Amino acid sequence: MALVGWLALCFAVAGISGAFSANAITTWYAALVKPDFNPPNQLWGPIWTVLYIMMAVAAWMVWKSPGSRARTRALVLFCMQLALNLSWSAIFFTRHQIGAALVEILLLWLAILATMLGFFTVRRDAAWLLIPYLAWVSFAGYLNWAIWKLN
Repeated sequence: MALVGWLALCFAVAGISGAFSANAITTWYAALVKPDFNPPNQLWGPIWTVLYIMMAVAAWMVWKSPGSRARTRALVLFCMQLALNLSWSAIFFTRHQIGAALVEILLLWLAILATMLGFFTVRRDAAWLLIPYLAWVSFAGYLNWAIWKLN
C-alpha cells in the first residue's frame, strides 16, 4: 500500500502540473518561438509518466528502509523537489514567467541532486532510479533557457 501512496503523490503532482499547462499548451506556449530541438508536445506525457513511476518507486524503496535520520532527510528532500517540480509548471505555464521558471528549474535540479545524494546514503538503487529524472530536467532546463533567450 505504501507504493500506491507514493504513486498517488507523484501522480497528484503530475495531474496538477497538467492542469497548469493544459490550456497554455495550445495557446500561449504554441505562440512562443522555440528552438529546433523542442520535442513534440505528445512526447512530454509518456516521458513524465515513466519518470513519475520511477520517482515513486525510488521514494518507496527509501521509505521501506529502516527508520533513520538519513531516511527522513532523504524523504523530506524528495518531497521538496516534488514541490519544486509542481511549482515550475505554475510559474512557466500559468504565470508565463519564463525567466523565473529558469531560476526555479535550477533550484529543482539542485533539489533532485540533493535527493539523489540523500537516497544514495539509504538505498543506492533508489538513487540510481532518479538519474533519468535528473537528465530530463537537465534537458528541460536547457530548453527553458533557449525559450527564454528566443522570447
